[in-house]
Amino acid sequence: VAMAAMTAEQVVSESLPAFIEEMNTKYERVHKDFEDNFWATKMGLAGSSMEQLLATKNAYDTFLADSANLESVRKYLQSPGVTPEQHHVLKIMERTFACYNTGGSTSANELRGTISKLEGDLQVARGGMPLGYTDPVTKQFTPLSSVQLRTKMRTSDDEDERRACYDGMCSIGPFIAEQFAEIVKLRNRFAKMQGYEDFYDYKVTQSEGFGKATLFGILDDLEERTRPILESARTRLAEEKGASALDPWNTAYMMSGETTKEQHPYFPFESALQVWTQTFAGLGINYKNSKMNLDLLDRPGKYSNGFCHWPQPAWRKSTGEWVPTTTNFTSLATPGQIGSGSNALRTLLHEGGHAAHFANIDQPSPFFSQERAPMSVAYAENQSMFLDSLMGDAAWLGRYATSQEGVVIPWDLVEKNLRASHPYAVMQLRGMLAVPYFEKALYEMKDEDLSAEKVLQLSMDVQEKIQGGASALPLLAIPHILSDESSCYYHGYVLAEMSVMQTRAYFLTKYGSIVDNAKVGEDLTEVYWRPGNGAPFLELVERLTGKPLSADAWVAELEEDLEAKIQHEHKEYLSAVKAGRRVPLEDVDLGMQILVVDGDDLICDSAQGGLGAVCTQFQSWVSEKAH
Repeated sequence: VAMAAMTAEQVVSESLPAFIEEMNTKYERVHKDFEDNFWATKMGLAGSSMEQLLATKNAYDTFLADSANLESVRKYLQSPGVTPEQHHVLKIMERTFACYNTGGSTSANELRGTISKLEGDLQVARGGMPLGYTDPVTKQFTPLSSVQLRTKMRTSDDEDERRACYDGMCSIGPFIAEQFAEIVKLRNRFAKMQGYEDFYDYKVTQSEGFGKATLFGILDDLEERTRPILESARTRLAEEKGASALDPWNTAYMMSGETTKEQHPYFPFESALQVWTQTFAGLGINYKNSKMNLDLLDRPGKYSNGFCHWPQPAWRKSTGEWVPTTTNFTSLATPGQIGSGSNALRTLLHEGGHAAHFANIDQPSPFFSQERAPMSVAYAENQSMFLDSLMGDAAWLGRYATSQEGVVIPWDLVEKNLRASHPYAVMQLRGMLAVPYFEKALYEMKDEDLSAEKVLQLSMDVQEKIQGGASALPLLAIPHILSDESSCYYHGYVLAEMSVMQTRAYFLTKYGSIVDNAKVGEDLTEVYWRPGNGAPFLELVERLTGKPLSADAWVAELEEDLEAKIQHEHKEYLSAVKAGRRVPLEDVDLGMQILVVDGDDLICDSAQGGLGAVCTQFQSWVSEKAH
């Protein structure tokens, strides 16, 4: 018996390393092929094709859904002689393959292919629709992206123009509703074939590791606790600004239109790249020799949402060799437009936060460092949202919100923005909540009820219930709900923001500061980032903060007295102005090669002259674009 056991262990010790290497290599290849085509198609690059994207997506899905891979992994897991590290790798492979395994069902695989084709068709149609607004005076149609329409709603002094932009946003829903309803039906059919209640239950279980019922137990608590705060905020806004402030084309303008314009000089788009890199350098963030392609400007035919993907996942080979990430990062900025600099910078901090996270996943397989299931949506978004939250801190504004002439944003503008935004911060929370409640109700509809008209009506009903009325961002205009990768995803933003508030409270208690504190970057790297998919999101939050995830910190932030907050933030602002930025631009080293591109055109490359040269060239290029 002992001889037989030894023989079995020897077989495993000889064959398992080769199997793990084979799986890692195959995964890396299909992942990269798909992501390269995803980027080319979304950016509208020359030679890109939807057919090639679908082919590489089908190859990716086929590899992940191959039951032979899952069977082999489980066979090795039950074998003697598996080392702890090998077991760690096999478990993430098992979790990943199990997310996509259809039990060898040909019909399920064919259905998945059909859904992918319909999603591709809808993407092409949505990308080509005539989006924009009709000028209320000249009656001329002006093409604008959804991002540009929302920016104009927030900043235009002309209510009729804001209303026209809102009508433009509302045109998206009727345009996509019929095709989208058919996709919803097929997604539900696919999920039920896998034994799930519906597609939402399928997606949340695969990505978060717990089901729809558990998720909405958490969300229902947050919804209930913030409902009276929303009612008070809407009442206050109507009393201060008039009842028309609650009209969806007016709300953002009434809350921030004036302050957005006044703050615009202190968020120059030209400086966004520099401010982002210095902010992260101040936190001690390093990208571990990665490479990043940045495509930042809006243009016709470009995908209508910022994102950050990784065609090359970071991982460490069995030889100890480090494989750094390659990152594709896009935003939708329009130089010269009011608010464009602030929007661009927030996107850089957000998507750059994703990139920092994925660049620092240090595990022995690329399965740990990819953004699809079983990667927790909440886990991924927690990192990016924590970092973009810094823009709301006076401790950050006093250091980093400066004009091109180097003038720091005045305190009276910071205070004015706090008075305009803090009492209404709950509205952003409720806007986030509306999306998962809409998708939950959507996938719970019966097939016979899934018509374009009823889907549109449902979207309006959910916004009425959760947001108190129509929103400047109609639910069907949110691009996440259309594509397979990001559908039933938005709850991740809610859970992430909950964990952001809890994480911020923890750091402020432990260190007394976050901005320009390298200890914060060190803790994020070691506790949140390094494990990748190897540890559950809820466990990581508790591991760092010492407490289970709850809404307590978020609700406490919303309920904080305005005058007390202003007094505290003023002290932080004065200290920040005195201290300045911790890391001068000439000393910034993020451990990353940055290439700024505009579609097929290379604008600048940090490999030629360093990061400072890229920031200077970027400023010149943007100035030319703006004029």
